[in-house]
Amino acid sequence: MTAGDTFVLVAAFACTVCVLGLVLSVAALRRQVRELRQIGDELRRQTVPLVAEAHRVVDQAASELDRVGAVLESTESVHATVDSASRLAYRAFANPVVKVLAVRAGAAGGVRRLRARPERPSTRDGAGGAPRRSGGR
Repeated sequence: MTAGDTFVLVAAFACTVCVLGLVLSVAALRRQVRELRQIGDELRRQTVPLVAEAHRVVDQAASELDRVGAVLESTESVHATVDSASRLAYRAFANPVVKVLAVRAGAAGGVRRLRARPERPSTRDGAGGAPRRSGGR
């Protein structure tokens, strides 16, 4: 055998080893792809119902938020009505109440003055002096 034949034989053996390595690598990759596909299918089986449930919960939350928004709008309307009614009541009753309190205060002052008048001197005393005052002004 010549050197060229030996080189060809070694090259053929090296190529065979490389092809065998590639075949084993492809087989290992196929197993990994098959496992990955199984994991993906299982993940899909588990997540699809969860995503559907999440969509249902989000839709329910959106409808609840719409209800809360309607309640808030109603509450704001009631608040505005009560606020305007209280302002109207304040305007309607404030002036007459102040006047009634002023009349009452004036009447109380007048009654106090009437009670504080000095007594007239009596003739039983015999003193005839200056009239006595009771604890008033």
